[in-house]
Amino acid sequence: MKVILVNGSPREKGCTYTALCEAEKALNANGIDTEIFWIGSSAIAGCTGCGGCAKAGKCVFDDSVNELAEKAGGADGFIFGSPVHYAAASGALTSFMDRLFYSAGGKMRGKPGASVVSCRRGGASAAFDQLNKYFTINSMPVVSSQYWNQVHGSTPEDVCQDLEGLQTMRTLGNNMAWLLKCIDAGKKAGITIPEQEPKVKTNFIR
Repeated sequence: MKVILVNGSPREKGCTYTALCEAEKALNANGIDTEIFWIGSSAIAGCTGCGGCAKAGKCVFDDSVNELAEKAGGADGFIFGSPVHYAAASGALTSFMDRLFYSAGGKMRGKPGASVVSCRRGGASAAFDQLNKYFTINSMPVVSSQYWNQVHGSTPEDVCQDLEGLQTMRTLGNNMAWLLKCIDAGKKAGITIPEQEPKVKTNFIR
């Protein structure tokens, strides 16, 4: 089993990375393979709703979004991490997830997802709520911890002093591993993800 941890920070090995590494250690200790995927520091275009992905099978903007989409089918779970910018996820990760879930959401459906946020002081819970909405619109079980998945600090060294935050990351990794093993046991017992009904879309303009 494998979990991909997505680093949505423009800094490859900053505070967000430090938090993800703590969750990764717990996953590895439980026998789960991992990969930390950095979205990069280049500008990421937002989704234009062009529908090109439905025709091409991938997003028409060929960047790190398509790179992760190719890996998504082989992963069993996902953790998306972001720094807090103006009480929200980073603009780059927001654009990244908009396009990833729009073009490759089917590859992640039914697989556990979790979010991690890193902030200096405030805005963490708002960013955390934002990221979790991607999972709940895509039939993905949301993995929780003992507290909201957040760490505090301006530098990786600060984060390493946030003992509660680091413990929250380890608990998250343990809970993700536990849920993955439960799902695997269910599959072996013949329990599969529920078949999805054809989508009904209701407009409220009459």
